[in-house]
Amino acid sequence: MTGTPTLPIEARLPAIRQALADNPRVLLVAEPGAGKTTRVPLALLDEPWSRQGKLLLLEPRRVAARLAARHMASQLGESLGETVGYRMRGESRVGPDTRLEVITQGVLTRLLQDDPMLEGVAGIIFDEFHERSLEGDLGLALTLDAQQGLRDDLRLLVMSATLDVASLKAVLGESTPLIDCPGRAYPVTTHHRPVNSRDEAARQQAAVVREALAANQGDILVFLPGVGEIRRLVRALSGLSANIVVLELHGRLPLAEQQRALSRDEQGRRRVVLATAIAESSVTVDGVRVVIDGGFERVPVFQSRLGLTRLATQRLNRASADQRRGRAARQGPGVCYRLWAEEQPLPPHGEPEIVQADLAPLAFELARWGVKEAAALDWVTPPPAGPLAAGRALLLRIGVLDDMHQLTALGRACIRWPCHPRLAVMLERAGEFEARALACWLAALLESRAGGEARDLAVTLARLPGRDARGGEGQWYRDARRLAGVARCGLRVDALAPLGELLALAYPERVALYQSPGRFKLAAGNLALIETDHPLAHAEALVAAELDGQAQGAKIYRGAALSLSRLEALFPQVRTFRPRLEWSDDEGRLIGEEVRALGELILERRPLQTLPAEAVREALLAAVRRRGALAVDAAAEQLLARVALLRRTLGDPWPDWSQAALLADLETWLAPYLEGVRRLDKLDRLPLAKILLDRLDWPQRQALDDLAPTHLSVPSGSRIRLDYTGAEPVLAVKLQELFGLAETPCIAGGRVPVLLHLLSPAGRPLQVTRDLASFWANGYFEVRKDMRGRYPKHPWPEDPWAAQATARTKHKLR
Repeated sequence: MTGTPTLPIEARLPAIRQALADNPRVLLVAEPGAGKTTRVPLALLDEPWSRQGKLLLLEPRRVAARLAARHMASQLGESLGETVGYRMRGESRVGPDTRLEVITQGVLTRLLQDDPMLEGVAGIIFDEFHERSLEGDLGLALTLDAQQGLRDDLRLLVMSATLDVASLKAVLGESTPLIDCPGRAYPVTTHHRPVNSRDEAARQQAAVVREALAANQGDILVFLPGVGEIRRLVRALSGLSANIVVLELHGRLPLAEQQRALSRDEQGRRRVVLATAIAESSVTVDGVRVVIDGGFERVPVFQSRLGLTRLATQRLNRASADQRRGRAARQGPGVCYRLWAEEQPLPPHGEPEIVQADLAPLAFELARWGVKEAAALDWVTPPPAGPLAAGRALLLRIGVLDDMHQLTALGRACIRWPCHPRLAVMLERAGEFEARALACWLAALLESRAGGEARDLAVTLARLPGRDARGGEGQWYRDARRLAGVARCGLRVDALAPLGELLALAYPERVALYQSPGRFKLAAGNLALIETDHPLAHAEALVAAELDGQAQGAKIYRGAALSLSRLEALFPQVRTFRPRLEWSDDEGRLIGEEVRALGELILERRPLQTLPAEAVREALLAAVRRRGALAVDAAAEQLLARVALLRRTLGDPWPDWSQAALLADLETWLAPYLEGVRRLDKLDRLPLAKILLDRLDWPQRQALDDLAPTHLSVPSGSRIRLDYTGAEPVLAVKLQELFGLAETPCIAGGRVPVLLHLLSPAGRPLQVTRDLASFWANGYFEVRKDMRGRYPKHPWPEDPWAAQATARTKHKLR
């Protein structure tokens, strides 16, 4: 191995080796610059447990995977594909003797699905796990399942600069060894340069870049949310000195241009590298001494109700800001300019992708793994129930899953396609239209986002790139060729006629009918818009492949026309009249009709003479869900709060009766009580508390009254109602009725003290306490001094411990 500078991780390598020799799972927290990504995997290659197989190093980003593999190969004095190689979707550099593969996270999922035993793999290293990508979380959950059930000899190392150690240990096991390693501690000087939101951002950013160039040595790395902001800053920096070069660094660039941005300039010029979050971790941009952080990031946010993902620009979190600042000090002392005020609060961590992403691909992988319930796997952050259900509903709609969450024949056929299940269905069924080549081009286009700005996909697909294309067009060509290899077809497209039908197979809820020029109603129910002078603005129907994610008036970025005759041929169910019931807001009752429809798109309607009971129930439940809340009276409010308290305190078997959980399960608990109900106001008068109590068995009913009683007896003999509707249970009682009571009453088996609201004889609040003994010893005498003159007919004894508790006046006591 060639000589390398000493890195902080070197001192921890013996401990890492020993931990993995003795344990199947290990955690490593190593600060930026420690050298974990490239030194740890090489140090593990000669361990006894690793000699019988290869190591997999997972990187969250393609550019980081390539760079790490190239660097480790050079450390060994070898070429890529010998001892060290890399593999990612559509690209690999591995050979027969490769023992360390750097892979992107999605590759691990495919390896596990193809071979849960992971034959030939000795260990898996998750790098930069703090980024919490969806594929990383899924890969870890599947790996743990395989390790527990099939491969107890498989070694697992999770490492990052920052980790939620408590959450990971809860999944990996509390006994999992944790190894800490400091980074290479070069100092970073931080300056704050707040950007005025009323002025052009790119102009202000350019001013800070020029300031940094004049005040500092070395190259500059600028973090911006996306490609649009990068291009605007490129224009704003025109006119810089000839010895300064401005470079872009983001995922859409070809490999050669990414490598150019990561390496020092061959002509010795200073560089200003404008990067997205791709440069936030793992990647060292050689020569950088200055970081300028714009303070924002762009994240995909999935809206499960609409089936749309929109890109949201949001304030950066503190952990990512610290990662970015550390980029300035990877190779020596650095400077960081932050384009926000020093007092600006930042959230401590970013949200894991699993809580805000489209979970249809996750639902597909779970079904392929044979898991019906996500809870069967161990998750650092479990997939949220609502988005997972929405993902499964989509897969059911496009024919990939059946009602039991299992793969259908079409779903099993889709396994071979390395893309979103929507596009896999389109590719698998394209043969029905003799359009496999067109489907390959279309799927590659939609995943690569190449092809220019044309709204009409027919225009884009009329000009296909060739094998010599570069940039985004070249990537589009390579992806299409890769898919054509799976389909075993050529890339020649004979006709674009089936384009709309192919899109409708992938996006049935985005089929849209003409309303007026440029206005279309989607099958999902919301409105979509396109410029009124665009040729698609007058189509009788279209499919919107890309929208901006707005709930109403979503802008159509890409789509294709679809004829109504082809729509009916594609979806045979629209030929049949089905009962449909809707609420009349004016009349507050159900209106019935028969319709031919695709989702919310009505093709034809006629009056319905009788209302089927099942359809009535479905319409009532849909109306309740659309309203978003149950009508809860006082009795039900108290019951829900009592059960919620016991669930928070004791956990199972106390049910989740939150509004969200009850709305999600209306068919189970509410539907049986809807016989004869035709109006919402009658539904709102149902005895909700009794209905829910009937859900509990007799032992639970008794336990509920014992653990969360509706009333408490106090020393005066009164039974006082408890109020559970606040953050903690409250007992509002006249002070005199508690004389002689030494301790605060507790419920939930003594685990939860009640909050005492001590009242005057007139029922007005005097004191709030959780510690009655302390009140008698300290606060009572001040209350007594103020109150006995105001309420002379009531007892105010000097010794409340020994006094008789009473709700009466002194005269009545005598």
